[in-house]
Amino acid sequence: MTNLPYISIVIPVYNEEKTLPIMFARLTAVMDKYAKPYEVIFVNDGSRDNSQVILAGLFAQRPDVIRVVQFMRNYGQHPAIMAGFEHVRGDVVVTLDCDLQNPPEDIPKLLALIESGHDVVGGRRANRQDLAWRKAVSKFSNIVRKKITNIDMGDHGCMLRAYKRNIIDQIVKIGDASPFITALSQELSGNPAEIDVGHEERAAGVSNYNLYKLIRYNFDLVTGFSLVPLQVFTIVGMFCSGASFLLVLYMIARRIIIGPEVDGVFTLFAILFFLVSVTMLGLGIIGEYVGRIYKEVRHRPRYMVKEILEKK
Repeated sequence: MTNLPYISIVIPVYNEEKTLPIMFARLTAVMDKYAKPYEVIFVNDGSRDNSQVILAGLFAQRPDVIRVVQFMRNYGQHPAIMAGFEHVRGDVVVTLDCDLQNPPEDIPKLLALIESGHDVVGGRRANRQDLAWRKAVSKFSNIVRKKITNIDMGDHGCMLRAYKRNIIDQIVKIGDASPFITALSQELSGNPAEIDVGHEERAAGVSNYNLYKLIRYNFDLVTGFSLVPLQVFTIVGMFCSGASFLLVLYMIARRIIIGPEVDGVFTLFAILFFLVSVTMLGLGIIGEYVGRIYKEVRHRPRYMVKEILEKK
């Protein structure tokens, strides 16, 4: 290894004690054959199992390759990746999950496209092995993203991706409190590409993404790259206001012509409940945007590093 690796591989780790040794063995088998200097930056995102002990053991075996960033606590996958980005030294940066669902053996395919002139190369998961509901949520999310943003990509949920260093430097410089890395890199790219990559069942353990986290993940995408939800709510609000005004005129006319009556009370309640629900939906959408602004203006650190293992 030289002091200046050509490739930096960033891998977030959270409770992956069972997959770490297997994943690292497969990764180094691929990268050692690539014949270019590389480094692997593991970011331990506050794991509660023996992941840090295993990482320390792997570092002792390959201090020429491995660097380990240890968080104070669990902050999430994207802050962990951002921490890796802030410590990379290579000209090309690759992100890879630790669960082995994206095989390390596909990394050379991404690097070949980078070296052909692309500055961002995204993996597109072929023959996904996830549960049906996760695939459905992912498909819906990709459709929504394509409709409401100008970001054209086939699979924004795949973390097996490669980037030129200048793209990574710009992502770090932007400093978003809640960055949606795959979409942001695509927006910054001048010559992006995508390629099919493998997708396997988890080698061990369970996914750290439940339904709530997936919903939050997609909220970050929508509110971070588009004003369409606010614009749609404004249009719906205008429509409801116009319809409500016409209803008021109609009710006044009925009272003048027919006189007081109690019929139709439940219809009025139904209309009222509908308008209230629209208002609550709009407040929720506005709250998402206000929440993002709040997270940005308070300038709190995205994460706290406990220690870093690296060759001196």
